Amino acid sequence: MQKEARLYDKLENDEVRCFLCNHRCTIRPSKFGVCGMRENIGGTLFTHAYGEVVAANVDPIEKKPLYHFLPGTRSFSIATPGCNFKCAFCQNWQISQMSKKERKNLPVYRLSIESAVEQAVSYACKSISYTYTEPTVFFEYAFDVARLAKQKGLRNVFVTNGFMTREALDEIRPYLDACNVDLKSFREDFYKKTCKGSLKPVLESIEYMKKIGIWVEVTTLVVPGENDSEQELGQIAEFIAKVDPNMPWHVSRFHPDYKFTQQPPTPMQTMQLAVRLGKKAGLRFVYMGNVAGDTNTVCPGCSETVLTRTGYAVGVPKMQNGKCSFCGATIPGVFPD
Repeated sequence: MQKEARLYDKLENDEVRCFLCNHRCTIRPSKFGVCGMRENIGGTLFTHAYGEVVAANVDPIEKKPLYHFLPGTRSFSIATPGCNFKCAFCQNWQISQMSKKERKNLPVYRLSIESAVEQAVSYACKSISYTYTEPTVFFEYAFDVARLAKQKGLRNVFVTNGFMTREALDEIRPYLDACNVDLKSFREDFYKKTCKGSLKPVLESIEYMKKIGIWVEVTTLVVPGENDSEQELGQIAEFIAKVDPNMPWHVSRFHPDYKFTQQPPTPMQTMQLAVRLGKKAGLRFVYMGNVAGDTNTVCPGCSETVLTRTGYAVGVPKMQNGKCSFCGATIPGVFPD
């Protein structure tokens, strides 16, 4: 569905400048932005990512992954096609790399704002997640769904590459409760070459989300030979710890996909190294993803396990009102009543 976009300026000669994400595209008439889903039609910027989804599922919130935000609850998860990055290792590339620019008839189906919220409520979800692709690209749709969801007592979650502008975050802040941000590397050349993006805006987004009160967890997909050096993993951990040592860091195991089919899966030794580096940097909560193993939450005060996880299944919490049942220490996060 075509709808006039938010967050853009009209320029001379019917050009427009989009400031939804940090590409800040200047778009000539009949042309698209980098995302391939926002088009200048006669001097007005339109989104083609409104209300037509490519996926809608009920997921455990742990799948986002969010471990300290409403653990043990379900999240109604929606996506439209499109992304403002071109990550060569993308593990959802079949839908994220679709665009209206490249393909006139996209395999989507209509999901109204009202229906999205109604389904979330009917499935006893506690939140709606804008995920699988890049929610910044379908910002207008996510904004309207999130606003109605908030009225119905639901929380809202972005699973994002963090490349949105500060203006976009300010606009959706009243309705956005949590984000999982992919911090893909700590090198500008990696972002430029492999993702067709930039590192600095992502770091700034993480810092700003924290500042304005959004609950943030960070994920790094550890790709062999690309971002898996001890130095780089240590730099990522140190950055997160500087923003907030209570911010959970998910180090996720890579498997060959999309254009990165020659690399092997991430060795477990590398995954374990990342966990050690995270703890060395002062992070209190470091979790491995895409592996079978210990993903329990441990109290930073007494080292007792307060939340067990087997896959996406969560055990009975050993805490009350966000406090450890053993020692009373606060477990940072947003927890169900």
